[in-house]
Amino acid sequence: MEIDIQNILRKNIRNLTPYRSARDDYNEGLLLDANENSLGSPVRNPLNLHRYPSPTQDILRKKIAHWRNVDYENIFLGVGSDEPIDLLIRMFCEPGKDSIMITPPTYGMYRVAANINDVKVKEVPLTSSFQLQADKIEEAAGADTKILFLCSPNNPTANDLKRVDMLKLINSFPGIVVIDEAYIDFSRQESTAELVQQYSNLVVLQTFSKSFGLAGIRLGIAIASPEVIQVMLKVKAPYNVNKLTADTALKAFDQMTLIKFNIEKIIEERNYVAEQLSYAESVEHVYPSNANFLLFKIKDALTVYQKLAQEGIIVRYRGNEPNCENCLRVTIGLPDENRHFLRTLKKILS
Repeated sequence: MEIDIQNILRKNIRNLTPYRSARDDYNEGLLLDANENSLGSPVRNPLNLHRYPSPTQDILRKKIAHWRNVDYENIFLGVGSDEPIDLLIRMFCEPGKDSIMITPPTYGMYRVAANINDVKVKEVPLTSSFQLQADKIEEAAGADTKILFLCSPNNPTANDLKRVDMLKLINSFPGIVVIDEAYIDFSRQESTAELVQQYSNLVVLQTFSKSFGLAGIRLGIAIASPEVIQVMLKVKAPYNVNKLTADTALKAFDQMTLIKFNIEKIIEERNYVAEQLSYAESVEHVYPSNANFLLFKIKDALTVYQKLAQEGIIVRYRGNEPNCENCLRVTIGLPDENRHFLRTLKKILS
């Protein structure tokens, strides 16, 4: 389906004249234009922290574009994935009128961002095997349904959504399809990032928080058509990504061998923890995982969750999610942490 992006944008966004920051015009010379503190930062740092950062962080965008095999114009950088989620809703959804669609169980921020923006939320739950009901999604989508959020690998269920179903919805959904790939580097499934050059209505979200191990710098990525990216750049805050974040991300690309090693180690530990959990009598099911965490079903999950917390081991109770009754979600930790978790769980269950 060919989508006219301009036609589904909110009118006020389409007509918006963006704020033009000082660094949009000049970033070299005797800079007396931005009311910065010329005496400098009290914290000495070679990044010149008394100066505003690049509004668009072009060097980092080009590095990420090369990594994901897309063009520089396909990349937007945000404060985690949460900023692009919020921006997309503000760009395409009229408050009090339009809706988004989600497929629970899924990442909770889609709903929160919609609620903040006074946008309705439609739901088509995943199947009992945590896969998409593509036909029902197509039936439920109306003229007011502007964005479909899909999470693959899915949080909290850890599985990949079937690529054929996602492609079907990209081709048929009458609005923007967002595929959140926060955990894609732990999966054997290919990223959909390159498809943005083929589908104007596709937005792919990624993050530095998971495989890169940089949750603390709060850096997210939106990969989309240049037309969508240009609107996101127009709507975002002028200096949304700071110098410290950008510098850390650029340095991380010099450590790709270590990052890949860490990914493989996490997958190895994930498989070990899954195997050990499957031996526990009270564990009814360990769901397949393509992420850095496991979802497992266990008798009296809420009680087990509370007892683990009393022992100082914090996992997530997911039993209030559709098809996740009596389920806990555990992140894969260091090898010693994983073994401590397993020993403590065994003690609680004995």
